[in-house]
Amino acid sequence: MSTTTIEISTSNKTQFLHETLAGLQSEPKFMLSKYFYDATGDRIFQQIMEMEEYYLTNAEMEILQNQSAQLSQAISADGTAFDLIELGAGDATKSIHLLKSLLDAKMEFSYFPIDISEHVISDLEENLPKKLPSLDITGLNGDYFDMLQKAAELSHRRKVVLFMGANIGNMTVADAESFCLSLKQLLSPNDLVIIGFDLKKNPQQILAAYNDKGGITRSFNLNLLRRINKELDGDFNIDQFEHYASYDPASGACKSYLISLQNQIVNIGRQVIHFSENEYIHMEISQKYSLEDINKLAAKTGFKPLQSFFDQKHYFVDAIWRVD
Repeated sequence: MSTTTIEISTSNKTQFLHETLAGLQSEPKFMLSKYFYDATGDRIFQQIMEMEEYYLTNAEMEILQNQSAQLSQAISADGTAFDLIELGAGDATKSIHLLKSLLDAKMEFSYFPIDISEHVISDLEENLPKKLPSLDITGLNGDYFDMLQKAAELSHRRKVVLFMGANIGNMTVADAESFCLSLKQLLSPNDLVIIGFDLKKNPQQILAAYNDKGGITRSFNLNLLRRINKELDGDFNIDQFEHYASYDPASGACKSYLISLQNQIVNIGRQVIHFSENEYIHMEISQKYSLEDINKLAAKTGFKPLQSFFDQKHYFVDAIWRVD
């Protein structure tokens, strides 16, 4: 077992400031959902995953709990050693089932969890070896592609990339295509990706998952304003913004916004941001897919669909693609 944290050379805080100002100075205003995940955001998202309305976690958890052996067989079909690289690893609550299955099958692999949150990587490196003592883990803190390239520099073995939790849904369809094309550029023929997609279903069920009656999702969105205040010298008045969510069953796009409740000025460091009453900040998209949509995405971006693993209710799918 080895445990190593790789630091990135660029300043996360500088990038956070630059990208936040770029989004809030755009028309319309937007923020990047990757910045939801500071220590407080991590805790709130754990609460979201436990919500009755948030079906996604249980659906994918069911797949990992009940079908990890089959996933392991698909991953290790050619018998060669490999690197298992997880983009947006979170707390590995779901992927730990796959890790355990691979270890039980005596597969030769290293685990590279990648996450933008330093808190997440520190927690994984401290706690996963306690649960899986034989696991070879190297934590990578930073953006997906920077750290995927770092993983490729550290090891030249075959790659299996996990992108679970419907994280690909945090992009528009066009951005998902660009993401998959960029991902393919960092991989080699016969490398695998396993991507979790939330499937299209009853619109009311989807909307409820992002506009819960307990207001936890609202707190998750507003926490980003608090993080800006704390880390970037901002002065958002949190009470003057409200959370709003919508779902379009035609496009499959579920979107979250923060709405300014009055004309107001917000300072971030030396920068001044003007808000009009009822002006919105686009906070997040949670794109839903049909199986046809998923296969089209694979074909357009140079991947070949191999297998699909569903929960019993067919709410969710973990799709295995191979680099052609």
